[in-house]
Amino acid sequence: MTTPRIGLIVPASNTAAEVQFQRYAPAGVGVHTTRLRMTGQWSRPLSQLADDITRAAEALSDTSPGVIVFHCTANSMAEGQAGEARIIDLVEKASGCQALTTGLAVKEALARLRLRKLVLISPYVKATNEHEIEFLGEAGYEVVHDLGLGLTGGGDEYLRITPREWTDLTVENRRADADGYFLSCTATSMIDAIEDIERKLDKPVVNSNQAVLWSALRRLEITEPIAGLGRLFDTEPQA
Repeated sequence: MTTPRIGLIVPASNTAAEVQFQRYAPAGVGVHTTRLRMTGQWSRPLSQLADDITRAAEALSDTSPGVIVFHCTANSMAEGQAGEARIIDLVEKASGCQALTTGLAVKEALARLRLRKLVLISPYVKATNEHEIEFLGEAGYEVVHDLGLGLTGGGDEYLRITPREWTDLTVENRRADADGYFLSCTATSMIDAIEDIERKLDKPVVNSNQAVLWSALRRLEITEPIAGLGRLFDTEPQA
């Protein structure tokens, strides 16, 4: 029997995603990572990232993963639905594997939870939030309120915000007309705030790492509940 494996292409500065995937992935699921310089001073348009994405996907294909994820929320959403489709095409052609992006996983998670009106919480600067609001709007989702912390230092600066602080920020920015909350970024501790926020606000929460793990596991035909990851992992597969 082939070992189920997830391949991740992550920003080079991201020190959170791998740790969280290893912690929450079911026993026996392999998580294998390739890093790209694609954020901060290395931020580039997709046209300039294409060759690097291709090489990363080719390298990950040697691990025989069931799915390869381009795992960066901001970059996967930056050029809209067309940009996302281009990334998926690059990865699949280079690797021969199923491809997924963070943006696509978030859309799948929002659809599963039947969320349409969202509050967006992120560590990002205003322009990045605006790109994400546009991406989500193009896909049929409305952001009724957003908060970006304006942090520019990347991984270590993002990780200085604790799960308790993410909970408090989300509760402070609650909106009665929101169906749920999207905590955007793969390089934060947000995943550990999901269940606390859901308890306090009684509405579903989607986070970048949680959504990608959920979508990737379903591509591997693994649908077991996972404790600690909120309502998304409690939902029964739809017929």
